[in-house]
Amino acid sequence: MAPTIVRHGPFRLFFFSREEPRMHVHVAHPDGEAKFWLQPRVSLVNHTGLSPRQLAEAEHIVMLHLEEIRHAWHQHFGR
Repeated sequence: MAPTIVRHGPFRLFFFSREEPRMHVHVAHPDGEAKFWLQPRVSLVNHTGLSPRQLAEAEHIVMLHLEEIRHAWHQHFGR
């Protein structure tokens, strides 16, 4: 299960149920995907297929929606 948290332009932010306990979000784009840790600060974990510009945009979108993502994480995982 991979609930979508935010759609922003061509980006879709989501997480996988039961993937790992550390708070993070996946960002999908038609060209590729990235994963960001959300704690202790937003940081890129890994990516595939995205250009440096797309990665910067993805990180910006995560920052814009950070509280919404954290809220959705707690709602979904109950932590």
